Amino acid sequence: MIRVVIPAHLRTLAKVNSEVILELNGQVTQRSILDALETKYPVLRGTIRDHVTLQRRPFIRFFACKEDFSLESPDLPLPDAIASGKEPFMIIGAIAGG
Repeated sequence: MIRVVIPAHLRTLAKVNSEVILELNGQVTQRSILDALETKYPVLRGTIRDHVTLQRRPFIRFFACKEDFSLESPDLPLPDAIASGKEPFMIIGAIAGG
């Protein structure tokens, strides 16, 4: 069980009220989480990653276990705490302002 926290505006789009629970088989990576998230909630395709390149959108960041994984390879295995559901994988949208 993987716990995923998505930004409020994406929760509204996906029509979920809190964190999302995903079931993954195999290695837990950013790519496997995002693939499963987009499969379960197709409306999120293109909001977190580019439709064509599947690259992270510039103002989206990925955090887990108090670390920033945004610039890591999408195929890098994530910590066991994420794979076990102990810690959530957090998708954070940038906040702009003056």
